[in-house]
Amino acid sequence: MITHLHPTSIAPSPFLSPGVLITRPDRTLYVSGQVGVTADGRVGDGIAEQTKIATGNLRAVLAEAGMGVEHVIKYTIYLTDAADLPGFLEAGADAVPQPGPAGTLLIVDQLADPRLLVEIEAVAAA
Repeated sequence: MITHLHPTSIAPSPFLSPGVLITRPDRTLYVSGQVGVTADGRVGDGIAEQTKIATGNLRAVLAEAGMGVEHVIKYTIYLTDAADLPGFLEAGADAVPQPGPAGTLLIVDQLADPRLLVEIEAVAAA
């Protein structure tokens, strides 16, 4: 259940709610951007390997919360090169539940480490 909060002590907005309370689903997980770096600090070679590592890292965070990719309701994906999109889509296909979640894909100049090609953040609910 979603409840929009409009405290009378805050000026009203015709477009936004000052707060939104989610009481159902029971749990919401915000997953920080996951990149193509292994637990020992190795950066994957190329978009396919980095995508596999990043989605594996995402799955690990989801699992820690007792969730899986079927619980993802929104992805935000950052790529550093539009030419990597086909390789990303192929390598990451198994991390997208059906029906697909909401999502945003951005092409950016660079991520936190210039060797990184992809970053995936997610919101999940159960």
